[in-house]
Amino acid sequence: MRLGNDQLAQFDREGYLFFPGMFTREETRTLTDAVPELYSRREAYNVREKGKDAVRTNFAAHLYSEPFARLARHPRMIEPVEDLLGESLYMHQFKINGKQAFDGDVWQWHQDYGTWLNDDKMPAERAMNVAIFLDDVNDYNGPLMFIPGSHKRGVVDAKHDLTTTSYPLWTIDNGLIGQLVERAGGKHGGIVSPKGPAGSMILFHGCLVHASGSNLSPWNRVSVYLSLCAVSNHIRRFKRPEYIAHRDFTPITSLPDDCLLKDYPVELPWKDGMPASALETSTDELKMAA
Repeated sequence: MRLGNDQLAQFDREGYLFFPGMFTREETRTLTDAVPELYSRREAYNVREKGKDAVRTNFAAHLYSEPFARLARHPRMIEPVEDLLGESLYMHQFKINGKQAFDGDVWQWHQDYGTWLNDDKMPAERAMNVAIFLDDVNDYNGPLMFIPGSHKRGVVDAKHDLTTTSYPLWTIDNGLIGQLVERAGGKHGGIVSPKGPAGSMILFHGCLVHASGSNLSPWNRVSVYLSLCAVSNHIRRFKRPEYIAHRDFTPITSLPDDCLLKDYPVELPWKDGMPASALETSTDELKMAA
């Protein structure tokens, strides 16, 4: 799926694109059906909500689950990012965010590239997220919120929040959020929240400021996020475990468009268990060839 000039211009202006119903119910169901078994595993790659058993985030499912390995190579997710970044991509991060009914906690206001820069030493903003809803998203089950155009500010000041939730995040001060929202239109469009049926897709800039509230509704809001990075822009430090920030910079080759409906062969390097090396970390920076 390739982007047109109008879509490229909209992304440059607003920092995101929304595609309601991009994937069919049948395609989405192949993914949804696989989630409960993944969430049931007692593995480091399943981060649970603070003080609860509900999974907040499952990492790296594309390395051990066939349906998600195919999604990680789906042309509807890969090709638009290739258009925007202008080169081949590798998978920097792959996660299935839970936001379970009644138990899904907040994601504070943040920029994803802020974390990728501070923790992983990713050189530039040449990476972004593309997400697919596995459940219908409505006003009540903790939808994403964006501040349109906030990516134009580049990286903003943030602090490392280690206590609010079970997952550490580089979060943005409330005062700055208020300023960004006002500049984006205040009560008239300063915050937007794309909602739609399961199978909808969102693509958003790594510097777009975003958040989501807790899910107090009786409806799950599970979404899959592919964090795709230009190969030349790969991370320079392995401070975080490999199941969170990947170290394989091999360019992604897309599968055919019907890959969620047919059993195309895919590699599953962690199908027999996550290797011990995936837990190893280092604060050393990579020495790059001249």
